[in-house]
Amino acid sequence: MINSIGPQIPITPPSPSTSGSGRSQTAFVQALKSAVDHVEISGKAAAKSVEAFLEGETEDIHTVGLANQRAELEFDMLLQVRNKVVQAYQEIMRMPL
Repeated sequence: MINSIGPQIPITPPSPSTSGSGRSQTAFVQALKSAVDHVEISGKAAAKSVEAFLEGETEDIHTVGLANQRAELEFDMLLQVRNKVVQAYQEIMRMPL
């Protein structure tokens, strides 16, 4: 069955919370952690899909390929977001006071 194309993660603005040290985390930090966790889960699911295929548990190579492609695209997207954040930080640091 073909799944519909849409966001895989429900987009909700995270509320500030406190960490173990008592400092409040920003919404950006929480969103970034959530995205990293999602990419990690996707990568592990792709690895399990490949392992299941190699062990003969499934014969559907298309599902394996799609899982790997999805994990790769999610990782590339996260990498581009990181690059943009670093670029924005560098731009701010170059601003004269």
